[in-house]
Amino acid sequence: MSHAYNGIPAPQLTVIRWQKSRRSNSQGACVELGGVAGGGIAIRNSRDPDGPALLCTRAEIRALLEGVKEGDFDHLLR
Repeated sequence: MSHAYNGIPAPQLTVIRWQKSRRSNSQGACVELGGVAGGGIAIRNSRDPDGPALLCTRAEIRALLEGVKEGDFDHLLR
């Protein structure tokens, strides 16, 4: 892989290991995260593992997770 970019097909990324949340349901309705070379984190839809991946920095993922824990996105589930 010469250049990673947002929307890159997930199989083109060298990911250490894709991981789902333990809270994922049995129908596969979840996202997966995986560490990539250079310290970034990739996100993909588990139902489309060959589809596009979104690349984020560790700081971006940290901000997202802290926001989720604090309820910043709860209104999206109502």
